Amino acid sequence: MIEKFLEYLKYEKNFSKHTLISYRNDTEQFVAYLKHSYELETAEAATSSMIRSWMAALMQEKISSRTIIRKASALRTYYRYLLREGVIKVTPMAKVNTPKMPSRLPVFVAKKDMENLFRSITFPDTFDGLKDRLILELFYATGIRLSELLTLKDSNVNTYNLTIKVFGKRSKERIIPITPLLKGYIDAYRNEKNKLGLKDEIFFITEKGKKLYEKQVYLIVHKYLDMVTTLQKKSPHVLRHSFATHILDNGADINTVKELLGHANLAATQVYTHNTLEKLKRVYKQSHPRG
Repeated sequence: MIEKFLEYLKYEKNFSKHTLISYRNDTEQFVAYLKHSYELETAEAATSSMIRSWMAALMQEKISSRTIIRKASALRTYYRYLLREGVIKVTPMAKVNTPKMPSRLPVFVAKKDMENLFRSITFPDTFDGLKDRLILELFYATGIRLSELLTLKDSNVNTYNLTIKVFGKRSKERIIPITPLLKGYIDAYRNEKNKLGLKDEIFFITEKGKKLYEKQVYLIVHKYLDMVTTLQKKSPHVLRHSFATHILDNGADINTVKELLGHANLAATQVYTHNTLEKLKRVYKQSHPRG
């Protein structure tokens, strides 16, 4: 049933590769626990108390709340699938309470540090230099995810209309505007690709014409952010957070930001307003006579 469940998520729900891997690991780990602790071969006969027992065991192993919440989400989705297929009549997850996600504000790079990155750092006048700068510019100018950047196709980058088309979670398509400044960096990168005879449909590739992988992009972002900020986190997602925080600070409508980020609901976007609120509180405290 787990294999059928994963096929359902892949072909009908368009879950990402990473989510599929996580859900496989989580459900198989739960089945292994049931076999070891209760001599059950499958999850279909599991009870709510068994699931709670598994979660308690995870907590004793010092597994983070975030990971336990994800594992519970995998089980909840799995049991909904079993209900849909008529394998079970009641989901045991109905009586299971999961830990609350610890509140954590998104980490972002300060505006002055982003300005310093693009104004003061010298990028090599080479294919890799043009590629690296464009990757950083694109992350900060559009707020796209790492997975969206890696799968971006050349045909999805329209410098005539100043837009890019990206496919987000569950293959949801969205159009994001780009600036004339970003167009210039795109044109320079494309020209260099043409000079080297690189014709791959994937937009970002190596000088040898190979598709970039996640670690390469992460190292590029980390290398340059390390030059301008002391933040502990220096990842592509931090640039996405910076994009959202900075345009909200500058007065962007939250619903527009939601669409630009490709969020399914407004709650996911509202977390960025907390950063703006914290900034307002600091300014108020520093400026008000009774602050």
